[in-house]
Amino acid sequence: MATFGIEEEFQFLDPETLRPVDAGATVFETLSATTDWREVTHREFLASQIEHASAVFEQIDDAHVALTGFRRLVAAHAAELGVVVASIGTPPDTTAFPSITDTERYHRIVRTMDAVIADHQVSGLHVHVGIPNREAGVIVLNAVRPWLPLLTAIASNSPLWRGQDTGHDSWRTVLLRRWTTSGCPPAFVDAADYDRRIARLLGIGGTVDLGVIMWDVRLSEHLPTIEFRMADAQLDARSTLFIAALCRALVAHSLGVPGAQSAAARASAEMPSELLSAALLHSAHYGMRQEVFDPIIGALVPAHACLARLLRMLAPELGQLADLEMATEAVARLAVDGTGAQQQRAAFSRSGLPGLRRLLSASVTAATVTAAAVNPATVSPPRGDAKVAAVVGSTVG
Repeated sequence: MATFGIEEEFQFLDPETLRPVDAGATVFETLSATTDWREVTHREFLASQIEHASAVFEQIDDAHVALTGFRRLVAAHAAELGVVVASIGTPPDTTAFPSITDTERYHRIVRTMDAVIADHQVSGLHVHVGIPNREAGVIVLNAVRPWLPLLTAIASNSPLWRGQDTGHDSWRTVLLRRWTTSGCPPAFVDAADYDRRIARLLGIGGTVDLGVIMWDVRLSEHLPTIEFRMADAQLDARSTLFIAALCRALVAHSLGVPGAQSAAARASAEMPSELLSAALLHSAHYGMRQEVFDPIIGALVPAHACLARLLRMLAPELGQLADLEMATEAVARLAVDGTGAQQQRAAFSRSGLPGLRRLLSASVTAATVTAAAVNPATVSPPRGDAKVAAVVGSTVG
């Protein structure tokens, strides 16, 4: 059974302006004092953020319990502080320069990147999927590169920035392009090639350490996992779990095809970096509203048709992982409700900031009880191996 872990970043916002509020330290102090949540609660780059770096799971149902439990708990503490907690890729509005969590590493990144940090006010969803070894990880990396544009479109949830509709569904993806390594990684020959090439980046262009390798998919330097990083933070836990299910099914599929290494190399060779780079920005712009790049067809196609094709391709793996029914329902729901970006844009267009605030507050604990009804002491603790979550560590993307 393929193991996986999930990192969700949340941002605290002023209820009137929806600008970031530096409540991360207060909520972190409270949660880290509890036995049940200490190991999975982390500070993040921004002082307005907190992160849930989950336990390691084998079943989506167990992940659902943990993710919704954490969301309910954070929402309850946010309500006590009189702020909104949101799971979105960018805040709807923000300050000229963010407050940074007080660690030497983060301050070093600020000194190195300077004005880039002014717009680095983003929150992401990162999915870790277990792999046998780094050689297998490179096979997966090569195989999944062509699917990053579709995954980016599905996960788009950052249409608003500095009080304006950007016209893009994932403005976070656009903002991240300013970093030295971002977007689609290149193809690699093997693990030795991967390790040699990332080591050469150290000290160049703001790469202060390997944690600042910002590609949309990369090998973890701390865990035996491949890490998918293309996703904006998701409005609700169900959307997060759908993306996680697709990621681990892609890993299983990539390693299960005949001649996996050669097949992955061919897939990467047919999709050069410049094509995927353009396709990623196309997805960042339009999300699932129009067309996305389909690596099977080799051209732009209607987005939901491309997703249906991916689901058919992954149906055997999703079935083996007991995720097929959930994924099928998620695809149907996405066709009706739209992505997080579409929902945010609709709420903002209809009712301005008040309508958007209602969406953010309701969605963060969707399918659970409302934050106002939660007693933090009653929230269920995570299930799974919490020991690994503690070594994931915080990133800046």
